[in-house]
Amino acid sequence: MQLSSILAPERTLCNLPGVSKKRFLTTISEHIAKTTPGMSADAIYTALLAREQLGSTGIGNGIGIPHCRVAECQRTTGALITLSEGIDFDAVDSQQVDLLFVLIVPVEETAEHLKVLGALARLFHQDAFCHALRACKSNDELYRTAIYFDEKSD
Repeated sequence: MQLSSILAPERTLCNLPGVSKKRFLTTISEHIAKTTPGMSADAIYTALLAREQLGSTGIGNGIGIPHCRVAECQRTTGALITLSEGIDFDAVDSQQVDLLFVLIVPVEETAEHLKVLGALARLFHQDAFCHALRACKSNDELYRTAIYFDEKSD
């Protein structure tokens, strides 16, 4: 999986204010819907919230990978976000989350969903990658850094 195939500059957000998990999910659902034709914020939010209720997608070390399948999604879509301050995300290590990758996948793409999640988990388990993302000061820098590390790790 190439990160550039699912992530776009307009879905890369640096230093968003950290408020709460639900507020984050609302904000990012609205942003993804606004930048992705054919998807509604309500459908995205409902699916993300339902997935979080099954168990937190906070994987530890300040990282969250909220993900879900959405019926109106036509192609796998990602959003990369850093928060200005961490939020409680019910992570496995109880640490606050400040680095997130939101993944929206078409309903019928179960195998693709698991494949992309695995690739994202490997990428986010690299300390240098996470450190570089957290050091970014702009949306563009965040996008370019993520793509650079992804291409370098191939």
